[in-house]
Amino acid sequence: MSTSTGTVTGNYRNGTQRSSLRTQSSASTSAAQKSTVKSKSVLRKSSPASLGGGSSAASKAGGDSGVPGRVRVAVRLRPRNGEELIADADFADCVELQPEVKRLKLRKNNWDTDTFEFDEVLTEYASQKRVYEVVAKPVVEGVLDGYNGTIMAYGQTGTGKTYTLGQLGEEDVADRGIMVRAMEDILTQVSLETDSISVSYLQLYMETVQDLLDPANDNIAIVEDPKSGDVSLPGATLVEIRDQQSFLELLQLGEAHRFAANTKLNTESSRSHAILMVNVRRSLKTRDGLSSESSGNSHMSKSLKPPVVRKGKLVVVDLAGSERINKSGSEGHTLEEAKSINLSLSALGKCINALAENSSHVPFRDSKLTRLLRDSFGGTARTSLVITIGPSPRHRGETTSTIMFGQRAMKVENMVKLKEEFDYKSLSKRLEVQLDNLIEENERQQKAFVDEIERITVEAHNQISEAEKRYANALEEEKLRYQNDYMESIKKLEENWSKNQKKLAAERLALGEKNGMDITSNGNRSIAPALEEVSDLKKLLHKEAQSKMAAEEEVNRLKLQVTELMKVEAAGKSEIMRLHKMLENETQQKEKLEGEIATLHTQLLQLSVTADETRRNLEKHGSEKTSGALDSFMSQLRLPQIQDPGNAEKPPVAKLFEQVGLQKILSLLEADDADVRIHAVKVVANLAAEEANQQQIVEAGGLTSLLMLLRSTEDETIHRVAAGAIANLAMNETNQELIMDQGGIGLLSSTAANAHDPQTLRMVAGAIANLCGNDKLQTKLRSEGGIAALLGMVRCGHPDVLAQVARGIANFAKCESRASTQGTKRGKSLLIEDGALSWIVQNAKTETTAIRRHIELALCHLAQHEGNAKEMVKEGAIWELVRISRECSREDIRSLAHRTLTASPTFLTELRRLRVDIR
Repeated sequence: MSTSTGTVTGNYRNGTQRSSLRTQSSASTSAAQKSTVKSKSVLRKSSPASLGGGSSAASKAGGDSGVPGRVRVAVRLRPRNGEELIADADFADCVELQPEVKRLKLRKNNWDTDTFEFDEVLTEYASQKRVYEVVAKPVVEGVLDGYNGTIMAYGQTGTGKTYTLGQLGEEDVADRGIMVRAMEDILTQVSLETDSISVSYLQLYMETVQDLLDPANDNIAIVEDPKSGDVSLPGATLVEIRDQQSFLELLQLGEAHRFAANTKLNTESSRSHAILMVNVRRSLKTRDGLSSESSGNSHMSKSLKPPVVRKGKLVVVDLAGSERINKSGSEGHTLEEAKSINLSLSALGKCINALAENSSHVPFRDSKLTRLLRDSFGGTARTSLVITIGPSPRHRGETTSTIMFGQRAMKVENMVKLKEEFDYKSLSKRLEVQLDNLIEENERQQKAFVDEIERITVEAHNQISEAEKRYANALEEEKLRYQNDYMESIKKLEENWSKNQKKLAAERLALGEKNGMDITSNGNRSIAPALEEVSDLKKLLHKEAQSKMAAEEEVNRLKLQVTELMKVEAAGKSEIMRLHKMLENETQQKEKLEGEIATLHTQLLQLSVTADETRRNLEKHGSEKTSGALDSFMSQLRLPQIQDPGNAEKPPVAKLFEQVGLQKILSLLEADDADVRIHAVKVVANLAAEEANQQQIVEAGGLTSLLMLLRSTEDETIHRVAAGAIANLAMNETNQELIMDQGGIGLLSSTAANAHDPQTLRMVAGAIANLCGNDKLQTKLRSEGGIAALLGMVRCGHPDVLAQVARGIANFAKCESRASTQGTKRGKSLLIEDGALSWIVQNAKTETTAIRRHIELALCHLAQHEGNAKEMVKEGAIWELVRISRECSREDIRSLAHRTLTASPTFLTELRRLRVDIR
């Protein structure tokens, strides 16, 4: 049944479209993703494959151990089908297989044959399991170990490519193809708790990449990292695989959407190249024996070691059939499909030829197929190719072409690279869990401390209250007892005195009645008893006085006890004050811990910021040197001693940015500690690289702070990073005017004059180059020394610095050319007045592409203004313009140079005088 999409028509394989699986779209990040990881690569360069003499084109498969990176090629013969059994009954097969010596003979005629050797020779009786084990299993094992791998089938239509790779084996499990068996092996080897498997299924149809899992997504862009060369497809659907059944349903859905058509060679011929991408991510144990899921207690030196993750990508490519159009009988739209298929396969053959011959240029960009397979041929993947052929002598030409394709592919060598990374995301999770545990423990301890203080305070108050009560009761009892004793003593004295008075009165009365008695004698006898009584009374009073003194002493003793109790009360109050002071100290420690938590958030942000820089150093200098840099970086992190974390998800950079706050980050730019300022300016520089953050940074005073750093500090590291941040902000036209208004060009010029590090000069030159592209700032930029600063930086001689200088000159020249065209610029160029033309002419033929391209553009823009023509003729720039119009690799620059030469009367006069033809 035929369906149409726009103007392109084709048949869905297996009839009508099946129901879609529930998939999740994932924007696959390119090699420049700032995730927050550092790669560690292991490179292994293979030696060239030795080739046999005569008709043998490749070394024996037994030599593969000596060249582990070479593309391995196996040939598989399809048995005769029913049509061939009838049509070729009187003819012998055109091929003869010798699997025991891994050799194939191709019959030219009855007496002459060509012999070829391959890594594996599979007869028509070879089982699907045998094909998988010799062709695909080593590649799959490499993917599980962290290497990229490619399995590809190439051959004429109808020779069994799709059967070899994509057969599902629903009716007979023995018929399962390489895709199904590879996924079975991968699911067996991985742990779904810690590892992940994701799959994309695509087709390349008529030079457009289409999603077989989402037919509406029919024009997926191919993105290449300009530095690493890695290829990614951000728009492709990415499906997480958890079991074999879901993978089989995914393949069925993809096959239902794949274009197929009926040709003379096959009733269901694939009209597109099918590409299955399987991404495997495996977590390994760290060097200290802790797995990525470990949450036990450990020292900080151990917990800071991030888990190791290995990422491998398996690419299975089912190429469309390679045959001549007159054999397939294609017509109409099918003819256009066949032409597109042959063009892409031809481009693939050219790339393999160039790689086999060690050519300096490999035309990967001639086709989207070759761009997608860039890593498979001449890249970092392990590649295994199976070429499929048929026995019929009628197709000897296609069979020969297929065999020669395989022979050339055996000469291609790849550089195998281990994709091993540090999982900083898991490390961040562990640190976040440790933070939460510390905060919870601190809250528990603080609550327990407050409860203890309250308990001690209550006990002290109770003891004081009981002591005061006992003292009051005892004092009252003693007072009452002594009062009673005193009153009783007074009462007894009064009674005794009264008795003595009565007795004395009676005796006086008796003496008065007796006459004749000697008064003196009687008086003396009567007074004697009275004196004795008085003496007794005095003794009794003395005794009572002593009792009173004893009572006073007891009162004094009780007062001393009261004083002691008051001292105990004062001691209790002192203890309460001490406990309050301890509580205040705990509060201060809590505030200090909150400050450490904020610092830890900032350092977590720094981990993410510096990940990309460390990965670039690793790819540039190799694993050994970068490992040392990584250890140095880890030793510099001043994180507190905390417990081993678990698996809480670390927030991304944007969320950390919101938590820490831009104002706090900018305040660190004025910190006394130089290391803190360096880390802070790095964070600001990375934030400024995102256009969404630039306005916030400028509004918060970040631009002013960065310019102040250039003015106030002498640290070249801070100069380099601050200049890079200013260069990022200078990409916005509004920010460019702010930089100029705040004297930014003068500060950048001063920094360039004092700097010696090429990277600092590159950042400064990049910032000035961005400012050179603003039409409104031309005169001011030149008057404040911007052009002079650019030309002064050529003293460094570093290619990266010279490229930025050339870019700035090209931007300035372009703005002047535009102003001349609009009539707002007259007279000679400011660049020529500052002496830039001689440097431009001297470096016009440099071998560095980036420098040469900008210089060529600058020459063309300068030449568009007639006021510059005489000076350019005088400096010899006209010869460079002629060379550019003839030899430049870019057609647009060649055309611009030619138009400029032909439009200038001065140039035309000079060319006629020199008899130079520019037609």
